[in-house]
Amino acid sequence: MFRRIILSVFVLSIHAGWVHADERLKDIACRSVHLGFPASTGTAFYNEIAVEASAQGTYFMVCGWSKGYFGIQELGDGKKLVIFSVWDPTAGDDPATVPDEKRVKMLHKDDAVRVKRFGNEGTGGQSFFDYSWEQGQTYRFLVKAAQDGEDRTAYSGYFFVPEDNAWKHLVTFSTLTPKGALLRGYYSFVEDFRRNRISTTHQRKAIFGGGWIKGIDGNWMSVDSARFTADANPATNIDAGVTGDRFFLATGGMTQNTTTNLREIMRLPEHSRKVPDDLPK
Repeated sequence: MFRRIILSVFVLSIHAGWVHADERLKDIACRSVHLGFPASTGTAFYNEIAVEASAQGTYFMVCGWSKGYFGIQELGDGKKLVIFSVWDPTAGDDPATVPDEKRVKMLHKDDAVRVKRFGNEGTGGQSFFDYSWEQGQTYRFLVKAAQDGEDRTAYSGYFFVPEDNAWKHLVTFSTLTPKGALLRGYYSFVEDFRRNRISTTHQRKAIFGGGWIKGIDGNWMSVDSARFTADANPATNIDAGVTGDRFFLATGGMTQNTTTNLREIMRLPEHSRKVPDDLPK
């Protein structure tokens, strides 16, 4: 439920340009912070992350779009993993009440990946790849979209495993979509999901960048701008900005809002980087 609220607020902040503070969230959790990437409909979304500061109960979401999200988590017990989720098209929080024909379907799963149904933040399909990611290391993510019949879209999550120097196709989920819609509504975020009050004292910070979106015309577009937004938590210890040719997000602990105001659009400097030549076809 909390993450669905976070994403609803994110959409409001992008389209309406404002949100009302919710004092009930104060001092319970770090404020969730987001980057919204303006781009047209696409068939692939590539993005990278390097975590600079983490804490138990943190979701660093790297590739988000209108139907799902993909990133890394540090759980409440310190365990780390890669997570990829896609929503059912229905409203509600109980996955058991969704008719079979309206559920997310699994089309592919790597042997090292666990899959289950989820609820309480909408419902859908969710996958987990146990992976002890490290702070300071850059990790690479790719989401691909393809029509699956007339009324479904298949979304595939790929994670580059540095130790293997290879891409791992974690999972492909198919969900009902209007006229086989592909990728749109691109974003990243940092979230404190532990919410035990103590978690607010720990900073979370990550660098996002190197992003590309493949349009339906087959051309790749560099992700060069992002809007900084946050959820309705009234906490002010948040920040975002540009560092080199990348964006950063920070929240909680001793973070100070000294770089970018909420709802401001940040732009990367001119660069000459190219689309990685090893992306899965």
